[in-house]
Amino acid sequence: MTVRHFLTLKDLSKEELQIVLERGIALKRMQRAGEIHEPLKNKTLAMIFEKSSTRTRISFETGMTQLGGHALFLSPRDTQLGRGEPIEDSARVISSMVDGIMIRTFEHEIVQTMAKHSRVPIINALTDDYHPCQLLADMQTFYEHRGSIQGKTVTWIGDGNNMCQSYINAAEMYDFKLRIACPEGYDPRPELVAENADRVEIIRNAKEAATNSDLLVTDVWASMGQEEEQRLRQRAFADYQINAEVMACAKDDALFMHCLPAHRDEEVSAEVIDGKQSVVWDEAENRLHAQKALLEFLMAK
Repeated sequence: MTVRHFLTLKDLSKEELQIVLERGIALKRMQRAGEIHEPLKNKTLAMIFEKSSTRTRISFETGMTQLGGHALFLSPRDTQLGRGEPIEDSARVISSMVDGIMIRTFEHEIVQTMAKHSRVPIINALTDDYHPCQLLADMQTFYEHRGSIQGKTVTWIGDGNNMCQSYINAAEMYDFKLRIACPEGYDPRPELVAENADRVEIIRNAKEAATNSDLLVTDVWASMGQEEEQRLRQRAFADYQINAEVMACAKDDALFMHCLPAHRDEEVSAEVIDGKQSVVWDEAENRLHAQKALLEFLMAK
């Protein structure tokens, strides 16, 4: 049987992504009702963290427990990965003992290499290029609050980072329009924008990009590994904060999302992230439910 991986949203079909979305909602309802559902009983997920995490570790570890399985935390400090063992060798060895591997790392090529040499599903829990698990949660959250995102307009304001690039993939897979507001020099990969030119555009003015949008999304201005650029980025992104004025340009029922952690009064004002249009806490919780649906999809018989 062919092993399925989840390195970007495009590893699943549009139909499969909808199945995972609806299943995440169902699993959330079951969990809140106290139903026991253990399709992954006696299965183990290896969780490789080369980048620190709060939501990713808690959601995957809790998710595996609730599905009847076990999550095994692995850090470079505690394994041969941190001592230079080739990724190919690690993939072969680890996948011979577990039923799935989740990895949160730097270069996207690392998860691609893992997938090439693994006999079990590889899940990308974040690389420098993409963060597809977060998009599963975001799409589920929008669906719960507003229904289908198909045909809607989404505005990304901030750095053209891994989250932004996953939103470009999402625009194609979930069929919505995406406007990206970012300063010059901080664009997402140009080839990715060009491939999706029919639904993705870059607009330099944040208010213009937000006009009549159904969803506004942002992320920190300096991601992990970019802390030394903090002051430079604060100047570059000064006009790209999502605040009340920017939100007012969007539709009256527009939602605000942020993958967290957030820096209040930098990329988003406190009144927006703590306001009525913000769904960031539902979005964060949905990491658990959406990823449970993904784990079930990839690892259950």
